Amino acid sequence: MLSEQSAATVRATLPVVGAAIGEITERFYGGLFAAHPGLLRDLFNRGNQAAGTQRQALAGSIAAFATHLVEHPDARPDAMLTRIAHKHASLGVAPEQYAVVHQHLFVAIADVLGEAVTPEVAAAWTEVYWLMANVLIAIEKRSYEERGAHAWRPWQVVERVRETPDVVTFRLRPVDDAPVRDFRPGQYVSVRTELPDGAHQIRQYSLCGAPDADVRQISVKRVSGGTAPDGEVSHHLHARVQVGSVLDLSEPYGDLVLDDAPAAPLLLASAGIGVTPMIPMLAHLAATGHRAPVTVVHADRSPADHALRADHGTYAAKLPGATVHLWYEQDAPDGTHTGLADLTDVPVLPGTRAYLCGPLPFMRAVRAQLIDKGVSPADVHYEVFGPDLWLAGA
Repeated sequence: MLSEQSAATVRATLPVVGAAIGEITERFYGGLFAAHPGLLRDLFNRGNQAAGTQRQALAGSIAAFATHLVEHPDARPDAMLTRIAHKHASLGVAPEQYAVVHQHLFVAIADVLGEAVTPEVAAAWTEVYWLMANVLIAIEKRSYEERGAHAWRPWQVVERVRETPDVVTFRLRPVDDAPVRDFRPGQYVSVRTELPDGAHQIRQYSLCGAPDADVRQISVKRVSGGTAPDGEVSHHLHARVQVGSVLDLSEPYGDLVLDDAPAAPLLLASAGIGVTPMIPMLAHLAATGHRAPVTVVHADRSPADHALRADHGTYAAKLPGATVHLWYEQDAPDGTHTGLADLTDVPVLPGTRAYLCGPLPFMRAVRAQLIDKGVSPADVHYEVFGPDLWLAGA
């Protein structure tokens, strides 16, 4: 991985770079968008930029990767890199864009750290950057080869269903007659839509229908706020996208997918709109006759806020080895729990493989309880909606 000389330099300078990485990434994005305004308009999420969450995620991923290189020189953080690469591929990120990022990132590093950036320091961190970038480029290249070159495909809304006051499900069919690729349960698509100001903003939404259907189904939660850029896409979809509207979709991506261990006990834990990748997982397990134990955990504000609640229960009921545990903060019906999710009294079998999706505090709490119950950290998989702030320690 890192050369010996660079590893020593990175190890020595990691505390300084780590302490300044937030300022570096802020300076980086400012320079990048000043030079290439189209990237903010048509590629990057303007809401995440305004909130600062994308800066946090970038800072966390760089720091985590560099730390891993010096602490585990013979290993690579493939789980982190694969997750990032899937997101990039769903957006259509191209190899040449990594050189643009490198240029502006290292200008920002020099601006923030000044004379501390000696030629040796610059060379060492350049090595870190291109180690990370080249792995991502390779993973993305494989993704493009498997799915074909990234291209936006127009899909027409054929049905719109209001699930809850804040969640709408859209069912879409391709405008053309070309075949529809199956997806793996838990994957997502990027959705590109033109906003009133002419920007083409992109968001990722989990596919929440059956994996082998020729209809793509996404459920969109309206993000609080609603004025640009906070929640601008979700509010646009809720307010303006009706039956007959056309949206551009990518091919399916994402690494929160069921593995090939049919006899392993499973635990599917979600909260709020994090239920969406769990629905196709349960549908797939039911369709394939899965008989191993499955523990279904979900937390929500109330039954009325539980999106896809009927599907959640229907698919779980088709699994002979399934148990369901529901928590609602209010209006909890008989047979469910009041309050936040708590696995203290939930049996967790040895060898359980867990899949988590929901707000970060929920996933951190569930993961900690699972590990306390003997689940291997390697068997706890998660999906963060939006920038991955788990790495940033947020």
